[in-house]
Amino acid sequence: MPAEINRSGEMEVFVRAIELGGFSAAARVLGMTPSGVSKLVARLERRLGARLVARSTRQLQLTPEGAAYLERASRILAEIDEAEREATAGASPRGRLRVNSNLPFGHKYLIPLLPAFRARYPDIVIDLALTDTVIDLVAERADVAIRVGPLKESRLVARKLGESRILTVAAPDYVARRGSPRRVEDLAAHDCLAFNFHRQSRSWPFRGKAGETVQFTPRPSAFGSDGETMRLMAIAGLGIARLGAFHVQDDIDAGRLVEVLKSLNPGDTEAIHAVYVGQGGHLPARVRVFLDYLGETVRY
Repeated sequence: MPAEINRSGEMEVFVRAIELGGFSAAARVLGMTPSGVSKLVARLERRLGARLVARSTRQLQLTPEGAAYLERASRILAEIDEAEREATAGASPRGRLRVNSNLPFGHKYLIPLLPAFRARYPDIVIDLALTDTVIDLVAERADVAIRVGPLKESRLVARKLGESRILTVAAPDYVARRGSPRRVEDLAAHDCLAFNFHRQSRSWPFRGKAGETVQFTPRPSAFGSDGETMRLMAIAGLGIARLGAFHVQDDIDAGRLVEVLKSLNPGDTEAIHAVYVGQGGHLPARVRVFLDYLGETVRY
């Protein structure tokens, strides 16, 4: 490898051009000319022996090789930035920490923990996004995401935070109006609430007469976009829902919801994980201390 090749510099120019959507925009930010940026990217492609971007349109479009290179290059540049910050600050965790969480966990657990975390690590800036949509950590450039339920992405590393039982619940007002189901079959005559996005299974498990697990597939009378919306719909008396105990236990204790078919609950649970990209030994300090903090403080 010729000594004069600055690979990190090439990565920086390439990543900036893609992030900003063109050579001209990258040139303005980097203090270069558009032709200089174009020539550097072309030189990078020649050195790699692969086409990284398609230039047939005004907007740069990544090839599959370019998308793979962008992902790795972005991570490498982030680690370089982190190493330099730690070296100049005595390895004190600092920088922007991008966290993505579903709404129930974010509202009930994550947000209340953040003030104490910031007091411990004042140089870390929290960038929090709450959504029940499963994001791509690499595409969204998130550091940590909270996932509830089965994990599918093998490239992610997961740290288990706990498990939560699933409960079948309804509002006292709904039960007073419609009665409480006594058998699984009774649910067919009730209003059931469901999520309007794809889930691994749309059926509800219950314990059968012989202790076996039986499945009931509801015909929903209403749909919700996320767990918090579903909880509020149930509290409003719109129907029966199945939600995590971590999400609705406070409502049950306060009398806003009641558990139905409690004796037939099969005891199924859903795991809650913090997921991230990369192995623990190479994590930026801000990510590592945040994961450790979650492990210390999150309790069910």
